[in-house]
Amino acid sequence: MVRGLALILAYFKLNVSAAMEYRFTFVAQAVGMVFNDALVFFFWWVYFQNVQQVGGWTLGDVFVLWGFLATSVGLTLVLFGNTHRLATIISDGQLDYYLALPPNPLLHPLVSRMNLSGWGDAGFGIASFAIAMWLGILPLGLAVVLTVMSTAIFLAFSVIAGSLAFFIGNAEAAAFQARDSIIMFSMYPGSIFSGWAKILLFTLIPAGFVAHVPVELLREFDPAKMGLLLAFTAGIWLVAIWVFQAGLRRYESGNLIGMRG
Repeated sequence: MVRGLALILAYFKLNVSAAMEYRFTFVAQAVGMVFNDALVFFFWWVYFQNVQQVGGWTLGDVFVLWGFLATSVGLTLVLFGNTHRLATIISDGQLDYYLALPPNPLLHPLVSRMNLSGWGDAGFGIASFAIAMWLGILPLGLAVVLTVMSTAIFLAFSVIAGSLAFFIGNAEAAAFQARDSIIMFSMYPGSIFSGWAKILLFTLIPAGFVAHVPVELLREFDPAKMGLLLAFTAGIWLVAIWVFQAGLRRYESGNLIGMRG
């Protein structure tokens, strides 16, 4: 685990240094993502001007919801920027380069790049949390713990989606749709979902664990619900590692020759 953390920090420093060489691109992508997030959130602000609550959720709860969603997506893109390209890396045979590197064939490809737009997501999420703290509805310590778990779940789900390329070949579109679906469903208050839709959000598309459950735990802490979230976080990572390793046994080398830039 220590070696893994050291690897993440090493790549992070390299990626930040590379990003600083193209400051305009970095700023443009980050600001563009902040604007995109703010535009979507503006819809909720307008909505709550006329409606006091949605199934018990207030505008303050939506601030916290977006804090979890945007920060989790942002941290994933900043620290594990190749996550959204994992299916492409596998299907194009680019995994060969990473298989020759210690200590982990999964960690290296995930952390070797940084998605600059992730800074915008992370910044918007932190700003949402700051507003929630100003409103007095955000216990900081618990929020940090829940954000780490939310990020871990989103990352694990993205790994599973990307690993589909081991089994069905060209899976870029499927992986993109899977990640897009979890983001899309996490944008809305959990109280609007019921029946089969709610079951779906706690199983195949775990948006409920990425955003809805963390918000509920901040509103009213429940040890049983916290235990469920911890168990799901561990469980989805076990599944992600198993799927990746099972797929790796099926992987056919791309026979790539050359240096990685």
